[in-house]
Order: sequence, then structure tokens, then C-alpha cells
Amino acid sequence: MKEKLLNFRPIELWLVAIAFFFIILSNILGAKVGLDYLNHDHSDMARYLAYIFIPSIMFVAFYLMHMKVIPIYHKEKKIWKLILFGALLFFSSWFLVGAFYVGADFGRDIFVPFYFSGIALYISYFIVVSFFKNLTLNSNTPNYLSYNILRLSTAYIFLCIFLFKFHRFFHFFITIIYLFVIPSLLIILLYNYFLVYRNRELGKVKLAKFYYWFLPSLVALIFIFITGVSEEEEALIVGFVAILALMLVINPVSNALFKKYQHYIETLDNLNIQLEEKTTDLKQLRNQINPHFLFNALNTIYGISLQENAEKTAESVQKLGDMMRFMLHENTQDSIPLNREIDYLINYVDLQELRIQEQENIEILFSRNEDHCKGSIAPMLLIPFIENAFKHGISLQKKSWVKINMRCLEGSLHLDINNSIHRKSTEDPEHSPSGIGLQNVKQRLKLLYPDKHELVIRENDLEYFVHLSIQLTKS
Repeated sequence: MKEKLLNFRPIELWLVAIAFFFIILSNILGAKVGLDYLNHDHSDMARYLAYIFIPSIMFVAFYLMHMKVIPIYHKEKKIWKLILFGALLFFSSWFLVGAFYVGADFGRDIFVPFYFSGIALYISYFIVVSFFKNLTLNSNTPNYLSYNILRLSTAYIFLCIFLFKFHRFFHFFITIIYLFVIPSLLIILLYNYFLVYRNRELGKVKLAKFYYWFLPSLVALIFIFITGVSEEEEALIVGFVAILALMLVINPVSNALFKKYQHYIETLDNLNIQLEEKTTDLKQLRNQINPHFLFNALNTIYGISLQENAEKTAESVQKLGDMMRFMLHENTQDSIPLNREIDYLINYVDLQELRIQEQENIEILFSRNEDHCKGSIAPMLLIPFIENAFKHGISLQKKSWVKINMRCLEGSLHLDINNSIHRKSTEDPEHSPSGIGLQNVKQRLKLLYPDKHELVIRENDLEYFVHLSIQLTKS
């Protein structure tokens, strides 16, 4: 799946909304319980309303600024609208928060320090995010993954800082949840995914079991140590509950999420491959304009070449006709006999040799052993690697070489290619990729031959190496 930039605005909204929801809900429930034992005098009622409305006003101001004012500015690029609407929101929310702040007798400071701290945090967040954006995205190869991780982490850290600064207006357990419980759950999820789930999927069952039991054992040792130091037996009960939650809730839920995510990724990858294959098929169909006329024309040229004793021309036309017949007919099938794919490769290499046979500084070597080349293979899996070797490995001005070694063993095909490197300039008409491309072939190999192929590609400043092994399908 390709990296892409996340849509952060709704993610940031949900992060803040969940925090404020728990703040307001806990204040409603907690403050109301406290008022049941009071005489409901004016000061108590004012504080009760302040605990509810101050966070409510601040959330509404955040929502309007974050989801309305700033998007309008990004869309219209009118700075005066940003300043006008931002100022209206700032002064109106400041006035309302200040009214509840003073009315509840929290203080007499007209500037309401915590409110300005929240505004400063919001502005600082965008400054930090802008720095990360310039660091990771303003280049020819933007790193979307790094930016996504950095921005999500920054949003969470700034939210925790805000909760710490704002803690006098809600129960402190909400800060505990955000500062300790949520990061702990995230660490456990990452631990389960990379050390337990991935090892199990890779067939490393013993290693996965070790990591599975190591975590609850570690938690048990930690709480036993805490109990011994604090001499509080309640710590053992907390540890026992934590281990039960880990084994009976967190682990099963995380495994279900991992499987769902894996299925989603596989489905998405398959759809992407199918889309690319359909696009390739469409391009091929567009090129199949009156193929009978084309073959008749080639046959006519072939006959004329024989009459004029132009044997090399006749041979070239014949090989080209065989290749085009393969492209038009057999390339549309799911699998073909291996010998037909090999014939196509031989015709391609022969044509290349005819094209450059007068060049003394170019070496073409195609060694093959076809004794055990039996079975079926998906068409057009091998040719892109050879096309790439000739495309980037041949220069009429410099020493060049393309060395191909193909051999078949019982039930498998092995292809090794080694070529010199002469990269095309951007002005060269052959600079842009042609054919189905190496990336498409890699994806087709993953889809059609999962765990049944090995592809190794290496390169340095002078040479390019490819090794491909495929377990063949019996005919």
C-alpha cells in the first residue's frame, strides 16, 4: 500500500472531542453528586455551572476555529477572513470563559491565565507541525510516513500538556488515563503486533509463545516488587486485574484488530494489482488495431525479403511477427507453457543482437539450459527484467554488456541477469518506463507466486544484478 498524507483535521478533532467529552461528563456527574450534600447556595451553583460551561465554551471555540475558520482560509487564501473570524472567536470565548471564571470565584485575574495558555498551546502546535512539514515533505522524495507519525505524536503530546495545565477543572484520573493508560495500551499493541502476531504469522511459533507469556510474567514481577517495597497488598490485586485484562481482553481484541487490518491490506493490494492489470490490458487492447492487417503486412515484407535474398531482414521480420503474435494472443491467458515464454525471450534477445551486432564494445551473452523446462508460467513475468537490462545496460558509445543465464531444475526456473548501467537522461525518449514495468511484475509475483518465488535485485555504480527463482506450475 502506498504512503499517503493523512487527513489530520478530523483526527485532531476526535482526539480533542473525546478528551472534552470525558471532562464535561465527569464534571456533570462528579459536581452533581457533590451538590446533593450542599444547600445549593449561589456560589456552589456558580461553580457547578463553571465546571460544565468553561470546558464546553473552549471546545466550541476550538471546533469553530479548527474546522471552520482555518479550512476557509486554506480554501480562499484570504488573510483578512482568518484575522476577523479568529478575533471574533477569541474575544467572545474569552469573555464567556472569564464571566464563568469570575462568577465562580476561581480568581479575579481578567486575563484568565489558563485560557491564554490554551491559546498559546494551540498556536505552538501549528508552529511545530509546520517545522516537521518543512523537514519531511519539502523535498523531491517526501516522507509521508515520518510526517504522519510525527504529527500524530505531536497532537497527542500537546493534548496531554493541555490536560495537565487544565487539570483543576476536572477529575485528575482523566489526565492519568491520557498520560499513562493510553501510552501503555499503545506500547502493548505494538509489542503484540511486532513480537507476537508477526512471529506467529512467519511460522516462528515458539518465539511468539515466548513473547506472549513474557509480558504477563514481567507485569507480575513488577507488581510483586511494588508490593514488597510499599508493603501494600492492594498492589497485588491491581496487578492480578491488570494481567487478567491483558490476557482476556487486550490480547484477544488486538489479535482480532491485527487480522482485520491484515485482511484489509491484502484486499487493497489485490485490488490495486487487478486495477493495474486491467489498465495494462486496456493499453494492449488499444494497440491491437487491425492485427490481421499488421500480420499480413509483415508476411508481405517477409516474402519480399526472401525474394531479395535479404536473409537477416527476413529473420528479423519473422521474429518480430512471432513476438507480436505472442503479445496479442497468449499474453491474455492466465498461464502458458513455459517453452512459449522462453521462445519469446529468445526472439527478443535475437532481435537485440541483430540491432547491435556491428558494435564491438557491446557484449551479449545468453546461456540457457532447457532440459527440464516443463510446466506452466504466467505470461510476461520474465521479459521485463531482460527489457530493463537492454534499456539501461546498452550504450553505443561506452563499453556495455548484458549477461543472461537461464536454467531449469525439476519444478523450478532460475534466471540471472547482469548488465552494465548507462542511465538515460530525462530528455531521452526511452527515459520513461515502458511495458508493464518492474513494479507491476513484483506485485504480480507476490500475488501469483506467494512463498513460491525469490527475487533479489542489487546494483552499484557500474552493474545491475537480478536473480529470480520461480516454482513452476505443472501443466
